[in-house]
Amino acid sequence: MSQTTLRIDPHVHSDASYDGHDPVELLLEQAAEIGLDGIVVTDHDVIHESLRAADLAPEYGLVGIPGVEVSTAVGHLLAIGVREMPPRRAPLEETVAWVRDHGGVAVVPHPFQRSRHGVPRRHLTDCDAVEVFNSWLFTGFRNRRARRFAEEHGYPGVAASDAHSVPHVGRAFTELVVDGAREDIDGESVLDAMRSGATRMRGRSQPIATSAHHYAIGTARKSGYYAKVGAFKGRSAARAGVLRGARLLTQLASR
Repeated sequence: MSQTTLRIDPHVHSDASYDGHDPVELLLEQAAEIGLDGIVVTDHDVIHESLRAADLAPEYGLVGIPGVEVSTAVGHLLAIGVREMPPRRAPLEETVAWVRDHGGVAVVPHPFQRSRHGVPRRHLTDCDAVEVFNSWLFTGFRNRRARRFAEEHGYPGVAASDAHSVPHVGRAFTELVVDGAREDIDGESVLDAMRSGATRMRGRSQPIATSAHHYAIGTARKSGYYAKVGAFKGRSAARAGVLRGARLLTQLASR
């Protein structure tokens, strides 16, 4: 049987995320233009735009794969390949089991990074894969730490852009070796390859100034969002987050 190497960016945000900027149509168009075979739109705790992106993907010559970045009790988890919203704030192990029961792959993104709600090392006891290269982790230390953890514990590794706008799509991606011809490959084939560890990481980090600016904007947006909906943070903490983001932006502007 022939094999095909696919290039998939498994961690992308649309404007359905509080910190995303662009609609799924533009994300899909960009993915096709730069030579990816697919993206997974993984918005924060909402799945409707990812379902739409997965359904639209074939129109752009891409493999359609839905997903979501769900908030567990101890950090974020990518639920790749599911078509329903997992329960929020549940224990990590329960969420991983839910994802598997619904045919998906549970990937831990940006592990150990507290500022991005990464799962702490002491809580990372089960998953299907670990994001060992995230393009926003500009120093490389946490990516190397994630890779070492995955290798030591036998977890497959994936690379992803964690893009929040069109220009960053595909900055990092995962190559997966899949059995079959390209025209016969579907989302399930990609999930099987991810589970089996038939992956190679490709990509480069964002420039430090770009990453810091993104973090500052995201902190302010996130804090304002949660202050409105009353989830995850109280209003005083939300205001503190806005101030931290504003200070960082001021520092960047003065350079």
